[in-house]
Amino acid sequence: MIPETLKTRLAKVRPMTSITLRVPADVVASLKTLAPLKGLSGYQALLKLYVSEGLRRDEAAHLFGPAARLAEALRRRGVDPKVIEAAAHDAAA
Repeated sequence: MIPETLKTRLAKVRPMTSITLRVPADVVASLKTLAPLKGLSGYQALLKLYVSEGLRRDEAAHLFGPAARLAEALRRRGVDPKVIEAAAHDAAA
């Protein structure tokens, strides 16, 4: 079963927002060099790609991975959410 957040992310048309991000000049220069080598139109597309890849990896590990599935199973069995949250915090430390 695909979580609703992932279904939304897979949609071709999604609302967009503009942000301001301060990035070191040498990083932007490297992005500009690498973007065409990866077949992208520019450095902003490459930066979005990197953000998306990291986000998918972290969501998989933290929101949809084994620990998240265990926490959900414990919730369904009536374990106090505060106990689950405390245990998850301890395990992450």
